[in-house]
Amino acid sequence: MRNAFKRIINYLLLIINSVGVSAQLKWTNVDSLYQPLPSSVHVFKTTDSLDGKPNIAFYVIADLKDKKLLFDADTTFKRRLTPAQFYQKNKQPLVVVNTTFFSFQTNQNLNVVIKEGKLVGYNIHTIPGRGKDTLTYRKVFGSAIGISKKRKADIAWTFTDSSLSYAAAIQEPMIPLKDSFIQHSLDYTLLSAASFEKWKMQTAVGGGPVLIQSGKIDITNNQELKFAGKAVDDKHPRTAMGYTKDNKLIILVIQGRSPGIAEGADLKQEARILQDLGCREALNLDGGGSSCMLVNGKESIKPSDATGQRAVPAVFIIKNR
Repeated sequence: MRNAFKRIINYLLLIINSVGVSAQLKWTNVDSLYQPLPSSVHVFKTTDSLDGKPNIAFYVIADLKDKKLLFDADTTFKRRLTPAQFYQKNKQPLVVVNTTFFSFQTNQNLNVVIKEGKLVGYNIHTIPGRGKDTLTYRKVFGSAIGISKKRKADIAWTFTDSSLSYAAAIQEPMIPLKDSFIQHSLDYTLLSAASFEKWKMQTAVGGGPVLIQSGKIDITNNQELKFAGKAVDDKHPRTAMGYTKDNKLIILVIQGRSPGIAEGADLKQEARILQDLGCREALNLDGGGSSCMLVNGKESIKPSDATGQRAVPAVFIIKNR
């Protein structure tokens, strides 16, 4: 009888702990730490544990409908700058946050970047095979978040090519194509059949994988091949962007690689946070040591690199007009 009672108590405790794990994080408005801010931009912080692990995260929410705000991107050519250097280069904007994945060897973006309606960064579409597939290549379509002239946000899967002056996009992820050609040949028949259209964005930055579609968690790593094997379950610092039904932009950064202080998040945890914040669509961006968001020049999370802010080739920016 006593053993049966203990089993019941343990079962109830398991249920209580499970509920606690899935509970939403509690966020505190910290606008006062980052003034001056317009009434359409707010900063929030949480130190609530994430599935029982130490956690520190911030997000900025900005009203896309506010015409006094300018949503922009900036990039470099064959060099990288820290977010603080981008902040000075862009005359001290409200928000600067890292975005694209990049090559340490060439310092170049590996994702699309659109600035003032012009394509200034290109996706890397060809991924060499591994193991038995070393002589084959997979062709993928990277995801990106964009903002149109009408101040509408969109997340799509894109194709970029030097022969095009614009990014072509599709609203559904595609299974990677597989062939033995190193270069990605532009097959107009394929792109047309897959409903690729001109992506009319004023500003856009790429990353991946997509985390949320139509308000539901739907991680498209199998289509985008951003992380291999069980790497999707690894906890790291994270950067992500999404938007809500009422046209609010959300930029999330999660601190990590700080044992006992902030241990980071995996992709599912990151997606769940963004879903809880009301994102209709959301996109993972470059994380790890690159994760950094400045608000009025002040850091939110602490970058995980021992040397501080990592130099990156592209950032997303919010400015006061």
